[in-house]
Order: sequence, then structure tokens, then C-alpha cells
Amino acid sequence: MTTKTREIHLTARPAGAPGLEHFTITEVDLPTPGPGQLLVRNTWLSVDPYMRGRMNAGESYIEAFPVGGPLQGHAVGEVLASEAPEIPVGATVVHFDGLREHALLDAASPMVTVIDPALAPPQAYLGVLGTTGLSAYAAVKEVAPVMPGDVVFVSAAARAVGSVAGQVARELGAARVIGSAGGPVKAAKLVRDFGYDAALDYRAGDLPGQLAKAAPEGIDVYIDNVGGDHLQAAIGAIRPHGRIAMVGMISGYNTPVPGPDNLFLAASREATLRGMLVTTYFHLFPDWIAQASGWLADGTLRIAETVVEGLENTAAAFLSVFEGANTGKMLVRLPG
Repeated sequence: MTTKTREIHLTARPAGAPGLEHFTITEVDLPTPGPGQLLVRNTWLSVDPYMRGRMNAGESYIEAFPVGGPLQGHAVGEVLASEAPEIPVGATVVHFDGLREHALLDAASPMVTVIDPALAPPQAYLGVLGTTGLSAYAAVKEVAPVMPGDVVFVSAAARAVGSVAGQVARELGAARVIGSAGGPVKAAKLVRDFGYDAALDYRAGDLPGQLAKAAPEGIDVYIDNVGGDHLQAAIGAIRPHGRIAMVGMISGYNTPVPGPDNLFLAASREATLRGMLVTTYFHLFPDWIAQASGWLADGTLRIAETVVEGLENTAAAFLSVFEGANTGKMLVRLPG
């Protein structure tokens, strides 16, 4: 017996910013699970900036989406049918075959994990307890380690990674945490909801001047989610032996932006610029989930979600990420 379902396909590779015309919803038939397989009804989908790179052809750290084929992404779902004794019907799993209503999964895949919905809401495993939360933790813990007394600057600080990174930096002993966001509403939220000491509104202009006012003696750590002008401003403010974690560069995902022209400052101040892929830090997942779940329970860690309803609105939700539409994690909820 087959299951009729819908999934999002890529229609063409975009040149520059993608549009809705680059996506289509296709109906397909999924076969009955074979030995060791699961049929999962997805309930939550994740859309993330890194997916933009997978729309391009060419070699990268993760394979490109096939033109005319389905897109992938993280999802949470309920097991409807199981031919794997270790994962029963009714279990909740997180996996990497999202952007569709149902998924046929190999239970033994390392990308399939049974989660405990009593520990946190299921969608949290796509955000704070998923790879975005882990990215924030790895960035401030290992890539650009925060030390007691540090001044820390985080870009895209109202989004999924940045909103967590600033709070974790504080828990690691940062003396002052500064974030940037787009617009006065998001900037105010950084201080009010996420515990930042100061917030920069990059849309107001003069980012280096705003940063100099917020950190007159410079910064020790920069968590870069934007690149471009933010990276330039951070290098201008970095103190001797400062650390920069290059987590993402959303400003250049659709159209390349000029790189910083002040790299000599980083060299002369013996600063470290270090790129990161979250997959390198999967070994930290158990520590992070144990730590983060406790912080969520006692209110130490505060999160935000932007929720869009329905598979038919998934492409629009993804595109809106590049316009700064989301506060915290961008999620798509599928009907039950």
C-alpha cells in the first residue's frame, strides 16, 4: 500500500536572489516501509539560510539540491508505520528528510533520532535543541571561546543562532554582550528578551560608530552570522588576541558582497578568524542538550520562534529569512 504525499521540488537554479518560481509542490507515492524502515508524518519543518547554497551547482561542503528533485531539511514527525523494532509507531523523531509531508526513513540512519517531547516541545529540536542551538554553543565554547570578562559581539543576534549565542556567552562569563539586528523593534528585543547589554540597529547606518559607542575599548569575541560590513566593523574593533567565529555570512548568500579591507588589523592584533561547520561539532550534542534543556526549564535560556503554517507556504517562509522576517527560529507547522 502506498501513501500519497506532497514534497517541495527545485525547478531551476537561481542566479542571484531566488523567487517562488524556483520551487514547486509535487505529489508523490511513498511505498510501504520495508525492513528497518519508518513512515513518518512530518509535523514541523525547518527552513534555514544554508539551504540557499544547496540551490547552486558546484562543489560544496554539502551536496546540491537536484533540479527537478526534492529539497531536504530538518524535520520533526510522528512514526505512522514501523518495520524497525527499536522505534515503535507513535514515536517522535527528528530527521533530515523534511520539506515534505511524509518521509520514508531508514531507522538506522545517523540522521534519524528519537526525541523526548516531554523534555521540550518537539519543534525545539529544530531550533535551540537542534543544529542552530548547537552552532551557537560550539561557536562560543570552542570556535571562538568566550572567557570570563570578555566583551562579545554577535551579528544577526535576534535570529536562531545569534539569540542563543549571546545568552550562552553570558553564561560562560562574558562581561558585556552586544548584538546587532535589523530595525528598532528587533534591537529592543535583544536587550529586553535575550539579555544583551547593548543592541545595534544596522539599518540605522554607521555600524562601526555604533559598535565603538557600545564597546569603546573594543571586543574580544565576534560571532559572525552576516559577513560583509559586520565582519569589517568587528575586525576594526577586535582587541589583541581576539577570536572571530565565522558561522554564517547571510549578507552574501544571494549576491556576493565585498569582503573586509581591514584584514591587516586582524593580523597586527594577532586575532583568530576561524570558520565552522556544525557537523564537526556533533560530539557536543549530548552536552548541549543536557545543558540547554536545564536552562530552558529554569528560564535561564529564552528563545523565540516565527511560525508559518502549511507546506504551501514553506518556500515563502524560506525566502523571507533573507529579508529578516524571522525573530528566533523560522519554522513551518504542518497540519495534523
